[in-house]
Amino acid sequence: MIIIAGPCVIENDEILEEIAESLQSLAKNPKIDFYFKASFDKANRTSLESYRGPGLEKGLESLAKIKAKFGYKLLTDIHEVYQAAPAAKVVDILQIPAFLCRQTDLIVAAAQTNAVVNIKKGQFMNPADMQYSVLKALKTRNPKIESADFKSAQEHKVCLTERGSSFGYGNLVVDMRSLAIMREFAPVIFDATHAVQMPGGLKGKSGG
Repeated sequence: MIIIAGPCVIENDEILEEIAESLQSLAKNPKIDFYFKASFDKANRTSLESYRGPGLEKGLESLAKIKAKFGYKLLTDIHEVYQAAPAAKVVDILQIPAFLCRQTDLIVAAAQTNAVVNIKKGQFMNPADMQYSVLKALKTRNPKIESADFKSAQEHKVCLTERGSSFGYGNLVVDMRSLAIMREFAPVIFDATHAVQMPGGLKGKSGG
């Protein structure tokens, strides 16, 4: 079983280490494949005033300290092409944010590294259409691949994350069928926290 846990964004080294320490029981459980998640930048915040993070250089330094102290495998988001290569030197999984799940250049840049590529399903996406995002990563790693399937995605370290679908304005729902649909062409992770958000529900911030 894979469990991904950690703070949404890096606030400072003290808080990051405190949270990492609190998750040691998960990491030491032999039945759990644990990844520590924290973002160096949240570039898609609702409001300009919302805290985004320490940035690429400082954020990767902080994550490297966590890896060195706790031995955790790491996951972080990338939002721009230039972030893929340096982030992949530190983290094990590069995550493509939901709003950017169709951004070809970003997916290709992530797939050109040795990291696992985790693509979050856009809230606006038909689950079946996520196969084309997976295929962008697969073809980058093996141009001979012509279609996305679970075995190829597993072999080439590409996975998907379900995080809910837009249901009218300011609301998300989870159609559990999407997990089975997307599992046809990639391993699937379920983001239980973001899937219950209410986008913009806190007047410029997402609630839940």
